Amino acid sequence: MDNPLSSLDWSLVQAFLAVAETGSLSAAARQVGTSQPTLGRQVQRMEASLGLTLFHRRARGFDLTRQGQIILPAAQMMQEAAGRMALVAAGQDLALEGVVRITASDVVSHFILPEILADLRHSEPGVQIELVPTDTTENLLFRAADIAIRMYRPEQLDVITRHVGDMEIGIFGAQKYLDHAGVPATIGDAMKLDFVGFDRNDQMIHAMAALGLGVSRDWFPVRTDDQAAYWHLVRAGCGLGIGQLAAVAGDKTVVRLFPDLAIPSPPIWLTAHEAMRKTPRVRRVWDFLALRLQEAILDPRAQAR
Repeated sequence: MDNPLSSLDWSLVQAFLAVAETGSLSAAARQVGTSQPTLGRQVQRMEASLGLTLFHRRARGFDLTRQGQIILPAAQMMQEAAGRMALVAAGQDLALEGVVRITASDVVSHFILPEILADLRHSEPGVQIELVPTDTTENLLFRAADIAIRMYRPEQLDVITRHVGDMEIGIFGAQKYLDHAGVPATIGDAMKLDFVGFDRNDQMIHAMAALGLGVSRDWFPVRTDDQAAYWHLVRAGCGLGIGQLAAVAGDKTVVRLFPDLAIPSPPIWLTAHEAMRKTPRVRRVWDFLALRLQEAILDPRAQAR
């Protein structure tokens, strides 16, 4: 009897996983970088190879059938195995020149890393840098990045981490906003002024609640979840805001308020997959980032020099 897996190539499994994850051909096609018709044919080929119907085709998208739900864990295991194999192979690359892909939060990418990466390029001209600014979690197993800068300690297996410090947080206001609204003497006075807040992200609401400042989403007259846009709104005078000292150091358009106010400082972790950390150029970039990020955190003014 023929084994259906003998005619099942990896590209078909990737197509199946992409559609299962996104629920639509269009979103899955964008994710894997192919056309929608090609992806649809690949899903059909996989179903034909297995002799199973894996998806319900509905007007609103694709839903896994019971058979698809049973197949999904095995397909995910194949994906993980392929990712590990690719990492092991990449880890054998002993060249000092080549690409290192870094992912970090939007704030770190926009306001802290540019100066550091410029110095890195001067120090290591043979290393090409790809920077991925995102506040979502990039999967190191599938080479979405070689090095990740996180504000939490990752718990993924087979990764190594290094705590480089804690990012001090402060309350800031644009000088021109304070010239108009007045400089608050107490945090109670500050609460009478405008604050720039987050939109769908409730992180700031919880942080303010921990300080005994109960507010709701609608209390913020200006809101955005884009962290870079958030800071630009603060420095433009849309209201007071919360910022990372290392990210705003040297910005003479803003003033820090209540420097003695205890605001929890998020940790900064460098993370890389164990296999990639052994690659010489990744190791060099890792060590450079660790040193310079630590300097920026311990002495935010270093970012302005």
